[in-house]
Amino acid sequence: MTGHLSGKTIAVTGAGNGIGRAVALLCAEEGANVVVADYGVQLDGSDPSSEVADEVVEQIKGSGGSAISLAGDVSESEVGKRIVETAIQSWGRIDGIACAAGILRERMLFNMTDEEFDDVVRVHLRGHFSVYRAASAVMRKQEGGGSLLGFTSGAFVASTAQPNYSAAKGGIVSLTKSAAFALKRYGVNANCIAPAAMTRMSENVPFEIEAGAPEDIAPLAAFLLSDAAKEITAQIYTCTGKRIAVWNQPAEIREMTANNGEAFSFEEIAERLDNDIGVEELPLFADLERRMKEMAEKTEQGND
Repeated sequence: MTGHLSGKTIAVTGAGNGIGRAVALLCAEEGANVVVADYGVQLDGSDPSSEVADEVVEQIKGSGGSAISLAGDVSESEVGKRIVETAIQSWGRIDGIACAAGILRERMLFNMTDEEFDDVVRVHLRGHFSVYRAASAVMRKQEGGGSLLGFTSGAFVASTAQPNYSAAKGGIVSLTKSAAFALKRYGVNANCIAPAAMTRMSENVPFEIEAGAPEDIAPLAAFLLSDAAKEITAQIYTCTGKRIAVWNQPAEIREMTANNGEAFSFEEIAERLDNDIGVEELPLFADLERRMKEMAEKTEQGND
């Protein structure tokens, strides 16, 4: 233990499995008091249980750390509020939030049901909102502010069979940047990690991905929750464990103005758009071709 989070109180959602579990364990190892929040559901959101959160708490306490478990649907406002209240009642403050809770409902856009879309957006995006809102209300008034840490995905750019997940992860990016923008003056920072790790949510991916173990993602999370990262805010970091990369900040890059100084006509747009501002290619198109080729090769090998 090096104590980089000594004396801090950190709440981690989705802390019973995968990345959330690894983050909770490392935060405790680094000296933090930890609220281990997890409903313990299956990937599709079924069979809720508090057992996984209790097991993590037992492991932390067995190593001499301090932790308390909490089970509940993080998308519900009352649960987000209870997570923060539990931290304050137990240790007097809330210094950091790491939101790793999530579920999957994979389906192509044209086959997706309302429930499959809503459930994923609810757990991922609303789950971040419910905890961010409760935590920021306290952090902006307490000495030392605090840190909000969201978990997005490179899939926020686009996804073939997870439009619900992609939309939720894109929303998390915008929500976190909004939090960073609004709360900086109160001493509260907000960042996102886009992890690539082999977890329950990634083990069925039918192509090769660059990924580490959940434990490889936890050090970056602990760093972003620490005082060492206090001045870092509104950032997205890809993390595979052995590689960390920072994402660009979206901005307009080219423009054109109407020749008449007033408004564009259809004809002028058609004539000038390609030459004057053009398009920005989506890198994922090339990646999709690679993935489709890999899957085709595996299918062919399986038929041999």
